Amino acid sequence: MKIYVSNDANELGSEAASMIASKLNEIIAARGEARMVVSTGSSQFEMFRELVRENVNWQRVEVFHLDEYIGIPITHKASFRKYLYERFINLVAVKRFHSIDVEKNIDTLLNELTSSLRNKPVDLGIIGIGVNGHIAFNDPPADLETREAFFRVKLNKECKLQQVNEGWFGSVEEVPETAISMSVWQIMQCKTIISVVPHKVKAEAVRLTFSESPGKMVPATMLKQHPDWHLFLDKESASGVIRL
Repeated sequence: MKIYVSNDANELGSEAASMIASKLNEIIAARGEARMVVSTGSSQFEMFRELVRENVNWQRVEVFHLDEYIGIPITHKASFRKYLYERFINLVAVKRFHSIDVEKNIDTLLNELTSSLRNKPVDLGIIGIGVNGHIAFNDPPADLETREAFFRVKLNKECKLQQVNEGWFGSVEEVPETAISMSVWQIMQCKTIISVVPHKVKAEAVRLTFSESPGKMVPATMLKQHPDWHLFLDKESASGVIRL
């Protein structure tokens, strides 16, 4: 584990984007292509803003995303597909974007995503940490046993509240009950994981990630077991663990 602490979210976003671009360029130089998984949410705004400005041969990069709500269209402002198209995919010419199109039959969708994801190893995972300590939509108590790549999950109340507080929904009642999520086990198969975790609202989740043993009640603790995990914090998100 390597930890990087920036002054604020803007600086964090720039530094994380620089590392992501550097890693992708190294992989492309070595193998001719790269495969990455990306997360969404307000914590990733600054990183994506800077990442699309980086000098990367995006036509050599295949992109997956972590999760998507079941039951809302791509036109909904909370749709993670909409988020990624507007902030990333439509701004760079990636080789392929594997969209979690929940309008399809869900079982068919899960099979298609799994086949595509496991066709080759995933080089890089950009994995955020939620207010409740989740990674992707693996809310506590997370299923750490499943070896499925993507599966249906039920969102807990704290997760739903985070979505409301970030402005994606008007009330907790509007947040869908279920979603498609990449599993914790599958996330851990990424060769490198970079976590972009700014803002004061994430301070307690960061503290618990450091203080708790790896387990289902704080799913982000599992990242501590990854051999190549890079955690980007700002002064606010690091305030519970580092004296600055």
